Amino acid sequence: MAELAFCLPDLPDVRDFAETHAVQGGMSQEGLADFLVAVNEVATNAVTHGHPTAKAVMRIWRVGRTLVVEVHDEGRWDPETPPGETPPAPFATSGMGLWVARMVSSDIRFETGAAGTFITMFFKV
Repeated sequence: MAELAFCLPDLPDVRDFAETHAVQGGMSQEGLADFLVAVNEVATNAVTHGHPTAKAVMRIWRVGRTLVVEVHDEGRWDPETPPGETPPAPFATSGMGLWVARMVSSDIRFETGAAGTFITMFFKV
């Protein structure tokens, strides 16, 4: 398992970290661009909506033919509906990140509570 703690200025490093571990984990070149978009969206949300003074953490590992990416921040939320299931409105300028992540991952799970928020994405490799 690879792990990286990050904050907003570290997002370029997050993308490099994710790309390196995705390629090592068997991600195809064809799937890499969508993978990086999803990872970037979730990581950006973690450092812009999570706890304002804490770093977020990304973990990447492989289970069989699946690459798993977990992003954890210390923020807490209670969404009324499952996040990312509703497409953004036409001409929306925000609110697309979790929808995009849901569209390009093979599965995405959300867990929030006293320990913060965990978003876990799964990608077939």
